[in-house]
Amino acid sequence: MVNFTDDLMVKMHSHAAKVSKARALVFSAVFSAMMAVGGLIAIPFFPVPLTLQTFFAYLSVLYLKKWAFLSQLIYIGLGLIGLPVFGGGASGYSVLIGPAGGFLVGFIAGTLLSGNLLQKTAEMRYATAAAMLLCAAVIFMAGWLWLAYWLQGNFTGALLAGVLPFLPGDAAKMALALIIGKKMRL
Repeated sequence: MVNFTDDLMVKMHSHAAKVSKARALVFSAVFSAMMAVGGLIAIPFFPVPLTLQTFFAYLSVLYLKKWAFLSQLIYIGLGLIGLPVFGGGASGYSVLIGPAGGFLVGFIAGTLLSGNLLQKTAEMRYATAAAMLLCAAVIFMAGWLWLAYWLQGNFTGALLAGVLPFLPGDAAKMALALIIGKKMRL
């Protein structure tokens, strides 16, 4: 009797893991579509446009946790094959090596690190806020460093043009993502 129960529990756990991975893949595709829509809603800034993409990246972390990076990989892959999903409807490899390229790489790194952090600490107080802050910090750090490289080593110019103007809006996006995440019980 013990063997039957143990075998049943192993099979149930295995099935749940498969369903969880399938669910993560489906919702990764959904969040990559949201990222594309967020990129189309753009206010032109130079050298980096203001979009809703970070908002959807934050939501993906809250919902997908350790799988959030997958939505970003799909999103960037779609843009690299030529679909107009990047900020302002841009696409292609030139966007990845252009001034906004660091932010795109930051989406992957930020959601990977913060999603894994949230996966491990979800029950702890302030874990979601910490994950959002980590995600934003990684995205902005990658974007700032790449933009500084693109501006021939002008770190101050990159900070003034590519980071500081976006911080207040991103604080609001994080707050909204946390509110929506809480309402949806993510």
